[in-house]
Amino acid sequence: MSDQHLIDTVIRAQFGDPSAFDELMTAFEDRIHRVVIQRLRNTAEADEVVQEVFLRAYRKLPQLREPERFAGWLCQIAVRLSINRAVRRPAECIAETEVFDGQDSGVSGPLDELLRLEDMQQVRHGLNQLGEIDRQTLLAFYFEGSSLKEMSDRFQSPIGTIKRRLHTARGRLKDVMSSMQPA
Repeated sequence: MSDQHLIDTVIRAQFGDPSAFDELMTAFEDRIHRVVIQRLRNTAEADEVVQEVFLRAYRKLPQLREPERFAGWLCQIAVRLSINRAVRRPAECIAETEVFDGQDSGVSGPLDELLRLEDMQQVRHGLNQLGEIDRQTLLAFYFEGSSLKEMSDRFQSPIGTIKRRLHTARGRLKDVMSSMQPA
């Protein structure tokens, strides 16, 4: 695309000509993709960022005062959005395949069912060893699914008190459960 044709196309796009903006996208898409992929090194993310770049450019195009600087302006948008994406993405975690071998496959056998029932019985036994308020608090929250607000109304206590009771009751249940385990 010649310099004069680029300037004319940018001006047409600034005045709302959608075919002019399509022409600009077609002309610069590969270049912007290379800029983005260089920073992200991930094709799927790069494709998303390229879309964001052109969307941002479309919205901000009327603010561009010098149409001859369109290419550099567009590259700056691509660089900024790429850096933002790279900074905000979560850290990747690499794990050995053995880690995943131990994961539950969703299929349980008789032994798994027996262990689950035994665990449930131990929890029930542990709950029965707690005081009434601790037991009622844990049952309401974990077994009945009551919200903190519902529990506050039910026990006629502020939500902060309910939170403290839950914390205390969990600690006491943990102590009871640990004392039940063989040494």
